Amino acid sequence: MPTTGARDVVRAIDARYRGAKTLKATFFQSYADGKGGISAESGIVYFSKPGRMRWEYQSPEEKLFVVDGTNVWFYIPADRTASRAKIGESSDWRTPLAFLTGKTDLGRLCRNIDTIEAKPGGNPLESPATPGNTWLRCVPRVNSGDTGDEIKDVLLEANADAYLTRIVIEQPGNLTTEFRFGSWEENLPIAETKFHFVLPAGVTVVDEATLAGGLR
Repeated sequence: MPTTGARDVVRAIDARYRGAKTLKATFFQSYADGKGGISAESGIVYFSKPGRMRWEYQSPEEKLFVVDGTNVWFYIPADRTASRAKIGESSDWRTPLAFLTGKTDLGRLCRNIDTIEAKPGGNPLESPATPGNTWLRCVPRVNSGDTGDEIKDVLLEANADAYLTRIVIEQPGNLTTEFRFGSWEENLPIAETKFHFVLPAGVTVVDEATLAGGLR
């Protein structure tokens, strides 16, 4: 449950996204492997209720990640491979973003939520929060360790209008996945086909675990 200091912020974030049937944003994603290695990607993400997402990676390589409400698909055009898993069986770390698709709310995803102070140069935050923004630390209610991809904490940064600007997912071994979001748009007419994956001719479907590294 949110602590007293975080309750108003959580309510504002839930209210902001609860009223949107569809969402679109630009994203920048970085991944630190805990050993000094860092990778970065960017693209456009779409959300549609209930329970659907589409992540279009554009740089430095084209990739596609689709949650169609039943299955989770990850496709790398250059490799001519795609993975498929049932939502309940997927070990993907995007689970903390489920509230953006109307599947749950932050209070149910997190066992505890509190406000925290972002410090320059701190771990995992490499830069201070934007003035007027608020940071929250979420301790996941259901740990994903059963799938071999344990999440320790999820940090969320929201601006004064309750839009998410950053999400940081912390895992054991100092593994950190960070998303930065911008240009949020609500209730756009998004084609239904955006949230369905059609396997291209000649593309091989592999087990999800085989492509797990490609999600980094």
